[in-house]
Amino acid sequence: MRHFTAESIAGLDERFRRNLINSLHGVRPALLVGTTSATGMDNLAVFSQVLHIGANPPLTGILFRPDSVERHTLTNIRNNGAFTLNTATTAMAKQVHQTSARYPRDVSEFETCGLTSIRMHSSHAPCVAESPIQIVLRLVREIPITENGTILVVGEILHIYLQDDLISEDGFVAHHIADSLAVAGLDAYFGLRNGQRLSYAKPDEPIQCEPL
Repeated sequence: MRHFTAESIAGLDERFRRNLINSLHGVRPALLVGTTSATGMDNLAVFSQVLHIGANPPLTGILFRPDSVERHTLTNIRNNGAFTLNTATTAMAKQVHQTSARYPRDVSEFETCGLTSIRMHSSHAPCVAESPIQIVLRLVREIPITENGTILVVGEILHIYLQDDLISEDGFVAHHIADSLAVAGLDAYFGLRNGQRLSYAKPDEPIQCEPL
């Protein structure tokens, strides 16, 4: 096995180090974050650093890189306190990846990437019409990570819109049916087809498996 220490990681080539650390933890959901600027321009960007924080109240976090340079999505969230999370599908992979390009503030990624902006429930932020799962959130707080200057933005889920066939009787959201898109690192995308659900783990009972 190859062995990297904290010291050797710090001495790696910058591109190699970035790819190593970004892909180290495996695949993550590739979610499109929709926002609107102070001038009314809709913005769209792909994020993989999205995490579940709690279910009651329903909270979700997005980790932003340091705002030492212009961050359109972060600025828009700060300005109007609203954003959306939109599940991408494997068929949307190229369009999703293209949203990571550094477009000027007065250019909408919806238009340049061929996706459709829609407003759900009079939200102050746009959803992606092509997305099978759309989530509308309001900004709750920002948490600075002092060690590296990143910012954890916490949002409360206000509305969820998803296709009827994607939710089971017990509330499980079937991302394998949605063909949701996942990403590892900065440019490797995956589908989520061959999954399984396992029974609740107990000390004295074998795990039961249900293929998805």
